[in-house]
Amino acid sequence: MSDRQFRRLRSTGRPLAALLAATTMVGVAGAVPASAAPSAEPKDGVRAGLEQLMKDDRYPAALASTTARGGQVHNYAVGVADLRTKARVPVDGRVRAGSNTKTFTAVVVLQLVAEGKVELDAPIDRYLPGLVRGEGIDGRKITVRQLLQHTSGLPNYTDFLSDDPFGEDRHRYYQPRDLLDVAFAHKALFAPGAKWSYSNTNYIVAGLLIERITGRPFAEQVAKRVIEPLGLRHTYAPAAGDQGIRGAHPRGYHASGPGGAMNDVTELDPSWGWAAGSLITSPSDLNRFFSALMGGRLLKPAQLTEMKTTVPMPDRPGLATEAYGLGLIRTQLSCGEVAWGHGGKIPGFYTYPRVTEDGRAAAIAVTAVSTDPQADQRVGALADKILCAK
Repeated sequence: MSDRQFRRLRSTGRPLAALLAATTMVGVAGAVPASAAPSAEPKDGVRAGLEQLMKDDRYPAALASTTARGGQVHNYAVGVADLRTKARVPVDGRVRAGSNTKTFTAVVVLQLVAEGKVELDAPIDRYLPGLVRGEGIDGRKITVRQLLQHTSGLPNYTDFLSDDPFGEDRHRYYQPRDLLDVAFAHKALFAPGAKWSYSNTNYIVAGLLIERITGRPFAEQVAKRVIEPLGLRHTYAPAAGDQGIRGAHPRGYHASGPGGAMNDVTELDPSWGWAAGSLITSPSDLNRFFSALMGGRLLKPAQLTEMKTTVPMPDRPGLATEAYGLGLIRTQLSCGEVAWGHGGKIPGFYTYPRVTEDGRAAAIAVTAVSTDPQADQRVGALADKILCAK
């Protein structure tokens, strides 16, 4: 979701589900070994930076994982895991990944491209005949590339979900087709390829593409092709009906408004995010995933090149250095280095991972979605500071 969309949702009381969003992200060469163990926390200002984020934006907790040039991993956790019990935050605790899920989904699609089972510039109707239809919507004219790139013109279904994110609707189970029905009840935003607009609908279609081509569930394919080969021990796709977070984790919150009470939204059915935003992970796993991706461990060179081929993101004011590839965002750090990745926002959690080209990494997770539009930039600024430190 764009910053513009977020401001509109906050002002109109539109559904919290629409918080499933992309944010400036990361990623680069130099894979982090799965066996890399965190060492003692250094006095590098990361903890102080996390504490400042909590002070500025009322986050109950903030977590981070960093990887130095030499491969040393450091994990941090400040604040409380539970506002009621004041329990300590688990170091490298699990959090909802939100739209970081999109990069996992795009990787699986591109692996299928490498296997000759999918063509990037083929219409999605070749693989899912008759599925993508609506006013101005025609799957015969929308390519797989345009779906992964957010240039399809498909309306964003999360703009039209429930207005009651804290009530029973938070626990509703959605089938992927339910989400497409919501989206396709609205007209196309523009002709395929004409513009760029972030839409979670694209990745629901991509998830169905994976299932059609492989004949297996989306979650299984992500686990088999990405999570297990990289040894991502804290990352998984929730099973149907699973509303909690397995293992050690902080609880997630959302403020009722500026200065308002914090609502515990940890328990929710993430089926509305599915292939666009349902994964659960940890800061260190995010670093390992993006490092491995940019280091060539998940895709062949031709597909990684396609993934890194970007288009402008004109509806993200103030972020002119960003561009979108195939489930991947290109951004520039203040020190001039190019970085790649994604990020995610979902009720209760905001995650921001980055990896530099020489293998340094910084992933930050906070346990609330702030009502301040500048809050995301403060999280990004801390990651930038960490990675640009000499």
